[in-house]
Formats: sequence, C-alpha cells, structure tokens
Amino acid sequence: MNAKMVSLLKSTKPFNLLPETVLEEISESFTRTEFSKDTLVYRQEVTEMTGVDIVAEGEYETFFYDTAENRRCIAHHIAPYCFGGLSIVLNRVKALKSAIAKKGTVVFTLPKKDFYELCNAYEDFFHYFTSDFGKKMLDEEFSHFVKTPATFEESYFAADQLYSRKIEGIAYKNIVSCDRDTPVFEAAKIMANNKVSCIFVRDSITENIIGYATDITLRDNVIAQCINPKIAISEVMDNPIVSISSDAYLFEAVLMMFKTKTRYLLVKNRGEYVGFLSRNRLLSEQAQSPLVFIQSVKLAESVEELQTKWRQVPDIITQLLGRGVHGEIASQVITTIADTITGKVIEKVIRQVGEPPAKFAFIVTGSEGRKEQTLSTDQDNGIIYEDKANEHREMVRAYFLDFAKKVSDDLNTIGFEYCKGDFMASNPKWTHSLSHWKRNYSQWIDESVPETAMKLSTFFDFRFIYGDESIVRELKDFIKEKIASPNPLFFAHIAKNALQYEPPLTFLKRIRTQTIGKSEVFDIKTAMSPIVDLLRVYALKNELDVENTGERMKKLTEMGVFSQQQYNEMHQSYYYLMALRLRNQANQINIDKKHPDNYIETNKLTKIERVTLIEIFKTIANFQLGIKMKFTGSF
Repeated sequence: MNAKMVSLLKSTKPFNLLPETVLEEISESFTRTEFSKDTLVYRQEVTEMTGVDIVAEGEYETFFYDTAENRRCIAHHIAPYCFGGLSIVLNRVKALKSAIAKKGTVVFTLPKKDFYELCNAYEDFFHYFTSDFGKKMLDEEFSHFVKTPATFEESYFAADQLYSRKIEGIAYKNIVSCDRDTPVFEAAKIMANNKVSCIFVRDSITENIIGYATDITLRDNVIAQCINPKIAISEVMDNPIVSISSDAYLFEAVLMMFKTKTRYLLVKNRGEYVGFLSRNRLLSEQAQSPLVFIQSVKLAESVEELQTKWRQVPDIITQLLGRGVHGEIASQVITTIADTITGKVIEKVIRQVGEPPAKFAFIVTGSEGRKEQTLSTDQDNGIIYEDKANEHREMVRAYFLDFAKKVSDDLNTIGFEYCKGDFMASNPKWTHSLSHWKRNYSQWIDESVPETAMKLSTFFDFRFIYGDESIVRELKDFIKEKIASPNPLFFAHIAKNALQYEPPLTFLKRIRTQTIGKSEVFDIKTAMSPIVDLLRVYALKNELDVENTGERMKKLTEMGVFSQQQYNEMHQSYYYLMALRLRNQANQINIDKKHPDNYIETNKLTKIERVTLIEIFKTIANFQLGIKMKFTGSF
C-alpha cells in the first residue's frame, strides 16, 4: 500500500514538490475512505477540516452555496487531486468550498498536524497554496463567495501571511512634494489641501527628493523656534531620505524604520519613487505583531524594565513559530529586540559616566553581528574609537574600558550572558583605536594561520550598533582592500575552518547523536555552522559587505556564484534548522523551565522532522564538497 501511496503522491500537486524520502515517510500517515454513495463531505464555512484529502479514485464536485442554496462556481476534480489545503492555510481550518464525493470515490486523508509540518518545512509546498489562492481570487465569482478572515490572527498561517505580504500589496500614499525654495507657509498649505502629515522636498534642478517635512517638523523647527514662515522649506526640512523597494516585505519595512529611526519610507519601483509609507500605517498593518513590542522596548528606561522585556521574548517567538512564521523572520525579530536593548543600555551608561571623550562605534560580532540571534545568547562585541593625540590616549582608553565594563555588566543582568571566550568590549583585547583594529585585521589576513582562522573568523561578521557609523565604514573599507590581495593561505585556512564541522549523519545516513544524561541529542548549532562558515568564505572572496547569512545567499546568487536551485536548497535548509533551534529553545525556557541550549533530543522529533533533517544534512554535505574543491583543491 505504501508504494502505491508514494506513487499517488508523486502524481499529485503539490506533493510532487517534496523529496521522495519525505513521501515515503508520510505515506503511512494517510487514512483511506471510500464513499458508497454521493456524499456531502464538506460544507463551506461550516465543516472543520481534519486534514487534506487526496482523491485517488472517482471525483470531488466542489461549489459554493448562495443564499438561496443554489450551487455556484461548480468545479469537477478527478484523481489525482488535493482538496483542503487552502482551507487550512487561509480559511481558519474551515472548508472554503462545499464538496460532494461522488459514489465510488476513494480518498486518502493526511492529518492536519502532518500537513502543518510540511508547510513549515517546505516553502514551495506552502506557497503552492497561497499562489493558487491568488489565482482563484482573480475569478470574480470565486472572490464573491470567499470570506476574508476578519483578522489574520484567525488563520493558522496568519503571521506567515502577514510577514509574507509585500509592500506592493498594501495601499501606500501618493507622494506630495514641493520645491526646496517653497516658503514654509506655502508648504503647510499644500499639506493641508492634500490632507497629508508629510511633504517631500525636491531639488529645483534635478527633481530628486532631498528631504521631507512633517507636522512635527513645522512644530519643532518653525513654530517653537519663532522662525519666519516665509523662509524656504529646505531650511527646516528633515533628512536623510530612506527608501525601500515595493518588492520588499512588510516586516523588512518596519525593521528598517526601527533601525534608521525614520517615520517615513519612500517606496521605489524600478528606480522610481511611487509613494510613501508612514510608521503608523505600517504598525496598523502589524497591530498584533511583535514589532509593536519592539516599540515598547524603546520606551523602557531601567535595566529592570529591559530585563522584563527580554524575558517576554520566548513567548513571542513561540507564538510566531506556532503560526508558521519563517525562521529567518523570527531570528531577525530577536536581533532587533537585542539591538534595541543594547542601544538603551549604552545610552543609560553614557548618562551615568558622561559623554565619550572621542567618537566611537560599538560593534557586535558572531550571531548578533549576522543578525541571527537566538534565545541562547551571550555577548560578542567590541568598541572602535577614533585615534587621539598621544597625551590623550590613556585617558580615552580608560574611559572606554570602564564604559565597556558597565555596558557588559548591565547586558549580563538583563539576560545576555558574558561570553565564555571573553570576546567582549570589556576585555582590553577588543576595545581599541581604529588604527589598532586595522593592525589586528592586517595581521589576521597577512599572517594567516589555521588557529587564527578558527578563533577569529566571526570577527569578519561584525556590525555597527551604536555611535559613529563612519568609523565602522572606514574599517570595513580597509578590510575589503586587504582581502582583495591577501596572503594566498588566507582563504585556504578559512575554508578549512568551514569544513571542520560535518553534518551529523552516520554512514547509513541516519542522524548521528551523542548521549547527554539519559537523552540522545545532536547539536543543532554545530549542524548549522557549515552553512554560516561556507557563506562567509564566499562573501569575503566576492568582497560582499553584508553580514547576514540569508542576505549573503541572495547576493551571491544574484552574482551567479550559486544557481537558483542551490539558493533554494541552502535557504530552506538553513532556516528550517533556525526555526527548529528557536522552537526548541523557547520550549526549554517555557515548558522545561531550564536554561536554553542547542541540543535537540531526537526522541522528540516527529517522523517528518527526522526525514527532513536527514535531507538537509545531505544538502549541507554536498555544499561542503564544493567548497573543499574550490578553496583547498582536494576532496
């Protein structure tokens, strides 16, 4: 029966998108039903789906009942056909259409729980249903009968729908603009006539947008300062201009607003500005999302308040993952919260010890530097400060070391533990002047040895958090120049570092485990490391100035380093592991009441998770083989 079931699945969309090993595993989960007469199996908006049906023999007739109980939008579906996926994904598990199974029809049903797992594990499988729904909604009669969920929260994949919505899919406002020489009072009139709270300012010659003014701008920069309203709007406008592609996702827009502290984003389509979004508009789209929580973190004042906020994060991540949110997004949410907390701590310490005696940049490295923070997190950070004259050096250094210790202590109190390897700004090794940091990187690149590559590779993932970003840009430019003509052994050593961890697979292609206590476990952080390290090598080799593993994948694919298929495999593998890792850590905190770690107990994995992990580990092994050939010249 299993062989026949696998054969049926291979011929049924979208199950034909799944690996055969997965089909073999889930084939045992189907239950068989045969209908001896015509039977109304599902009634729209009434019947709750227990799973998805695959018509193996016979026919399903689907339709909508109108108010007079007439059948509308009738469709006939013969084997092989999958029914119910749209209802589970997009209609709060209620049947979207009514369905009659004709006499003699044989149906196999996959339980809802297993279907959810497949949607979480395989993006193409999940997006088949969302894409299919979009096409059906173009049919006027179909769309007439479909009830849009009252809120996204009512659907299992509510958050995924929310987070997978693109900016082009929401109504952004048209740009209202004026010339830079327009008097302030005239600009205010234009705003009033157009009923907008923001006006964009254009250069009179190039027509480029060079700034903007809001109600708040006029209040703070004009009225409160008793400035003549006849002066040019360019004298009081705000900038810089921050823009985002209409092809970007909503969550990216919100994260960009928090990062840049702007209240308005210009929307670009094919290089042209086509509209703008306000922070309020975006937050209304995300009213039930954790991004509103980030705003509440910004308002926290004390270390105790920040500690309370950080302790709420596991619940937020559990809710996100429970709704099917992608691991990439969940990790970025954690990182954004951590960045916000770090910024608040730094501001608090500056108020405590006084203004810095030199310009500086607070940087983060490792997983936080890559914007891939998890719930089991420690501190990986450093400080770069501007070079000062000899007579001030000791004073400047003493300030920043004291400053770094206070920041590190506060972060530890909040829940970001001290780094066991002491890669922290509070360690004098990692708080230095810009020239000293340049010497560090020169030495690491020019005198490349295997031990250095292993210990310090994550220092090539550093990212700016607070202070003067121009210091970080100067250091990154310096590193890029050095890497353009490095010691020939440099790439060989960091490539070997990327090969030190092998996917946890046995010779018989089963998950290799270790025993901790009474449990058989594998280290998921170590399992993910080859992808992180692999992408770092390729990013450095191709002089990419991006830190995030997912962004590196995307850029390298655009450059032709990876094929689209390779990108899809890597992206799906990495973020499936990320979601599993975060879910495990959240459960350790919320259910097991223990300190989170990176060990996954294999006896807690479902059949689908086991077979999916084995496929992922095979994929990682194949990519490692490629890097071995390219950078070390051998198998």
